[in-house]
Amino acid sequence: MDATPRPFVPPAPKPRTKPPSTLQMIRIVYRNPLELWGEPSYNEPWISISTGIGGPLVIANDPGLIRHVLVDNVKNYKMARVRQKILRPILHDGLLTAEGEVWKRSRKAMAPVFTPRHIAGFAGPMRRVSEEFAARYEVGSTVYVARDMTMLTYEILAETLFSGEIAGNPGDFAHQVDHLFETMGRVDPLDLLGAPDWMPRFTRIRGRKALAFFRSLVAETVRMRKEKLAADAAGAPEDFLTLLLRAEGPDGLTRSEIEDNIITFIGAGHETTARALGWTLFCLAEAPWERERVEAEIDAVLATTPDPFDWLGRMPFTRAAFEEAMRLYPPAASISREAITPDRYKDLEIVAGAQIQIMPWTIHRHRKLWDDPEAFLPERFHPENRDAIDRFQYLPFGAGPRICIGASFAMQEAVIAMAVLMSRFRFDSVAETNPWPVQKLTTQPQGGLPMRVTAR
Repeated sequence: MDATPRPFVPPAPKPRTKPPSTLQMIRIVYRNPLELWGEPSYNEPWISISTGIGGPLVIANDPGLIRHVLVDNVKNYKMARVRQKILRPILHDGLLTAEGEVWKRSRKAMAPVFTPRHIAGFAGPMRRVSEEFAARYEVGSTVYVARDMTMLTYEILAETLFSGEIAGNPGDFAHQVDHLFETMGRVDPLDLLGAPDWMPRFTRIRGRKALAFFRSLVAETVRMRKEKLAADAAGAPEDFLTLLLRAEGPDGLTRSEIEDNIITFIGAGHETTARALGWTLFCLAEAPWERERVEAEIDAVLATTPDPFDWLGRMPFTRAAFEEAMRLYPPAASISREAITPDRYKDLEIVAGAQIQIMPWTIHRHRKLWDDPEAFLPERFHPENRDAIDRFQYLPFGAGPRICIGASFAMQEAVIAMAVLMSRFRFDSVAETNPWPVQKLTTQPQGGLPMRVTAR
């Protein structure tokens, strides 16, 4: 008799069996774009359609086509219009939204912070912040894991990249992040319809207060650090914030570009890791046989390896669980590009102006790319199986020149946070734990993931 438990299949929208009308599509995209995709998106290498709004659309699932757009012919593809209409009002010329020379300047200015040497130096603070956070938990209580992971990753980011010197109250921050993503993090129907920019967008009007909060927080953070640099330049921390401020000048970054990049990292730099951590804890709670393997690994490594920088390389099962959760619930569920000039890939004709939609959500669940794609199976990412995964079929951090600059930072942070939390506690589902994935910039669990904390 086979005693292997059936794999856990976490909640997700069923593929649509017929296309929605234009009005239905607008409603779905505003409410939850993850519910839009139909059977062909999970089975075909690509789909080329005329949407009736916004021009031709190519949904790219084939790893070769994705490589073509993001790497081989990357100069022919710019940020898609609808994506920029969502993100630019929030981030302006931050790293996620800047293009051309502005993007190159920002990327160059930030690169030194994310070298392997610097990231290694962050491991100790990541562990310390995680331990301080874990000490606040009351055994037996029910907590909202999605909110808690937002706070934990924010505190780690504040300590590592800003030396703990971000202005404002962290509690206010969590509330404002939720409001910003709930409002400006949605696709506005007027953007889908191609309405002129002068027409007011309801989503942006509702998000103005949250955006003003972040802009004010950034301005105060910059003011505090500039005062410190003026008083004692040698004594100021050599962190991300100082590095950006020292890059200001005619050959570097403008003041507004510096502030845009700070808001990008404060507002979004922690968010993707937070979402992935929450989904990982949920999936492990529903697959206790996987959780036991992760717990055993964490216990063994923590007992023999004091330096947290070494944990990532010595916890393959813990890392695999996190990576599998990011496969099922990619923090950034879509990557959008627009063709500048006509292009061709195999027998696919791509016209100028075509919107190219690369959907980690559907690619990570594609039936031609994965076995049992809807199931939570961390073994896919065990060391002996990793070579079977094409580089362009798994895109939690994107790919090509615009790959997430903080990918290594996020992986180290996630494994350290999981190790600290899971060495002390178990997070178990309760009756109210019924998450539903909703795309609001990131893939968020509707309902906030209430879970019970018990001591191990």
